[in-house]
Amino acid sequence: MYDILVKNGKIVTAENVLEGNIAIQSGKIAAVLAPNEEPEAAKVIDAKGNYVFPGAIDTHAHLNDPGYEWREDYEHGTAAAAVGGYTTVIDMPLQNEPAMTNAQIFDKKEAKVGKNAYVDYCFWGGLVNDNFADLKGLDEKGCVAFKSFIGPVSPDYSSLSYGQVYEAMQIIKEFDGRAGFHCEDFSMIKWQEQRMLKEGRADWKGFLDSRPVVAEMLATINVIEMAKATGCKAHICHVSSPDVAQKIKEAQQEGYDITAETCSHYLSLTDEDVIEKGPLFKCAPPLRSQSEVDRLWSYVEDGTFSGIASDHSPCSYDEKYNEILGKKITNVFEVWGGISGIQSGFQVAFNEGCVKRGIKPTVLANAMAKQPAKAFGIYGKKGDILPGFDADLVIVDPEKEWEITSDSLLYVNKISAFVGMKGKGLPVCTIVRGSVVAENGVLTGTKGYGELVTKLK
Repeated sequence: MYDILVKNGKIVTAENVLEGNIAIQSGKIAAVLAPNEEPEAAKVIDAKGNYVFPGAIDTHAHLNDPGYEWREDYEHGTAAAAVGGYTTVIDMPLQNEPAMTNAQIFDKKEAKVGKNAYVDYCFWGGLVNDNFADLKGLDEKGCVAFKSFIGPVSPDYSSLSYGQVYEAMQIIKEFDGRAGFHCEDFSMIKWQEQRMLKEGRADWKGFLDSRPVVAEMLATINVIEMAKATGCKAHICHVSSPDVAQKIKEAQQEGYDITAETCSHYLSLTDEDVIEKGPLFKCAPPLRSQSEVDRLWSYVEDGTFSGIASDHSPCSYDEKYNEILGKKITNVFEVWGGISGIQSGFQVAFNEGCVKRGIKPTVLANAMAKQPAKAFGIYGKKGDILPGFDADLVIVDPEKEWEITSDSLLYVNKISAFVGMKGKGLPVCTIVRGSVVAENGVLTGTKGYGELVTKLK
């Protein structure tokens, strides 16, 4: 007898949508069965009329724990992920106190957050100007990649010069790691911000003009060229522009191991939202035009992206509208930049892609599960619906209509640019390693059930 049988669903993989049943035993997928095969199981979940996706992997989230739990913590962030259909979260090393830049900090963080996680999680390692000697130790602990900034970043984390990036890539190449980058050119953005202030353009159009696509393009091209020169695997975070995505695609076609992600907000929201609504829609890189949103979807479809991430970057209401750490906000450049989306990302991607644009569900299974798992070294355990893989599944009702409300959000701070959005297609059951952790928008899992996932050797 199996532990669980998920029956009558439309099983979605990166390759196909098939009618069938899934048998689960001891937290693993034991068998993928034909529709007429219904072995006995202790628990039966009828997914009739619904899609059964592999659990989504959020390649980029800031859970702010430890250190800034008043923005977000593991308990709330992973609960929101569970309800939203992300079964594995890859957590960023910054907006932590301290930032995770060495093996000792890794251990302290794991001891702090593991007991509060509802879904599984991985760690990005820090990549800053003074921890090059610690990178191998972080890799040995199990960090799946290393995060650096080309563009401006908060004071508690350092950006790297191109020279430092080149050296870091040489080091990371030695242990076959992956270097990840926030690609916006530092000097261009800083100059443009000063220019906007000097010209009296401290408004939302001025903010958008201070971070043009060319700043993202220059940084991305430079990272790609250094990856080519060093042979280091690279990951381009939160791509906002289809023109930038094209450069990444070309490098991939040349045979270089350069992966990338975009985010649900870049696939659904626009620069007009920033101009009309302001603070909640501020992020970096910024939101782009509607035509760029539409064109960006073609790179999701063709497999350029290994992730539709949330880039969940939570903050308090005050940090969007009043003050940050006691300092009064005086212009748009000082407003907290980030969008909270870990609970909403999957449903937004499904609505924008499958419902509005008629994209096949297989595209989302590829972009949100299989490709991310491969990019971050956890495929074989995560990322697919195959025997031997963890039984991470998301059952999606394609006809379920929804509206995102503040009250429905499980975040510490119940604010998000997605509040008020309406759509169709909703996760109605999330399973992590054979355990139902959320059902019909309600958290059902046990705090501390989530496990640390490290790169497969």
